[in-house]
Amino acid sequence: MTSEVPNEVQIDVSGLEPPEPMVRVLEALDLLADDGRLRVLIDRQPVPLYQVLQRNGYSHLTTARPDGLYEVLIWITGSASPV
Repeated sequence: MTSEVPNEVQIDVSGLEPPEPMVRVLEALDLLADDGRLRVLIDRQPVPLYQVLQRNGYSHLTTARPDGLYEVLIWITGSASPV
């Protein structure tokens, strides 16, 4: 049986109190493949996360959803297009 790393991983950290969302995002990034993407659902715009991502070589795209959640797509800067 082979184990494949999915190209995109999604985590939902909405409703969690800080710093738990940041901790879970960073843990997920540690497991992400070089060409992978992480899609994060969160109930507030994660402004502190953006600087951490930039310092560590990641790009992101944040979208406000109609249901009040934010969707943050994260990928390694310079890898394939996120969309």
